[in-house]
Amino acid sequence: MPTADLTTLPTEEDLAFLRRKGYHVGFDWRDVWQEEHAHAFTVATAMQVDLLAEIRTALDTALAEGQSLAQFQDGLEPLLRRWGWWGHRVVTNPQTGEARVALLGLSSRLRLIFNANVRTAYTAWQWARIERVQAAWPYLRYITAGDARVRPDHAAWHGLILPVDDPWWTTHYPPNGWRCRCRVVPLSAADLAQRGWTISQEHPAS
Repeated sequence: MPTADLTTLPTEEDLAFLRRKGYHVGFDWRDVWQEEHAHAFTVATAMQVDLLAEIRTALDTALAEGQSLAQFQDGLEPLLRRWGWWGHRVVTNPQTGEARVALLGLSSRLRLIFNANVRTAYTAWQWARIERVQAAWPYLRYITAGDARVRPDHAAWHGLILPVDDPWWTTHYPPNGWRCRCRVVPLSAADLAQRGWTISQEHPAS
C-alpha cells in the first residue's frame, strides 16, 4: 500500500484516475463520502475551486515526479500561505452559517492529503484489476489489520466473502474511512474449496 515514504509509487493508471476527478468544494470531510471520492477531488474547508486546483496540481506533480513527502510539503506550503489557508482560522459553514475555528494547512495535514490521495488512486487501480481477473477470481474476502485499533464495524466484516459483483462492495470496498487499513483478497472457487470457506449468506447491517 502506498504511503508517504514513497516506497511504492502510483502507476500511470493511478495518475490518470486522479486527473479525471472533478472538484467538489466541501466544508466538512463528510460532505463528500464513500464512492463520491472516486469522482471528486476535495479537501475539507478548501472552499474555492482555484485553491483545490493548486493543491491537486502540487499533488499530481509530486506523484508524477516521485517527490518525497517533504518536497511536496515544501512546494505547496508557500502557495497555501499566500491563499491564507494555513494554521488555525475562523471559517464559516456556507450551508449552516456556523462559524468555528478550523485547522487549515499544516505539515501533518499535507501528509494526510498526500497519503489519502495516493491510496485512493491505488485503490481505484486495484479495483480495475479485480474486475479484469474476475473470471478466474470471482470472490473477495474482507480482511482487517487484526489488532486493537480496528473499528468495531470493520471487525464484524472480517472474513466476509462475497462475489466481486455483489452490491455490498459498492459502499464497503476499503478504505472505509480515514486511516482505514482494511483490504480485500481475491479468491477463486478452488481457493474456497481448499480452505473450507463458503460465500457469506448474510450481509452486515452497517
